[in-house]
Amino acid sequence: MGLTKIRFHLEVDEDGWPPAESEGLWAEPLGDGRFRVDNTPWFVRGISAEDTVKAAPGADGVLWFMETLERSGHQTIRVIPRTDGPLNGDQQLVLDAFAPLGVAGEGFSQALRIVALDIDRDADLAAVKKLCIDGEADGRWHYEEGSVTSEWLAI
Repeated sequence: MGLTKIRFHLEVDEDGWPPAESEGLWAEPLGDGRFRVDNTPWFVRGISAEDTVKAAPGADGVLWFMETLERSGHQTIRVIPRTDGPLNGDQQLVLDAFAPLGVAGEGFSQALRIVALDIDRDADLAAVKKLCIDGEADGRWHYEEGSVTSEWLAI
């Protein structure tokens, strides 16, 4: 069976962030309204790649997220390269910095310059977190924790 898109409602803050009211993530149908998330979210909090979620069609016919059923152990970190820093806003340089740690990701667009990182459950979390913190401290980027585990928080 192919992938399907699940929509997630987003809470937009007073500054208009995130820049959308919902986000669609690809997911693999598992049956009985269960789906395995197949990509890393840009804006959704508390969800990572390979998490198992429940979704159902809304009145609009769109498949909407209802709840998380099982966490995969993957984690999501979002990095925004600073345009006034040494990376000059370059998303690829962010991806290159994390690649030696086995962390994959994807850049969003030139307009928003967000990199969504998928941290696999086998990654060296201490090294990844140190790079996040060091990159923010030296002006390369800002980062936020989109979905992290207790192991990450304990570091």
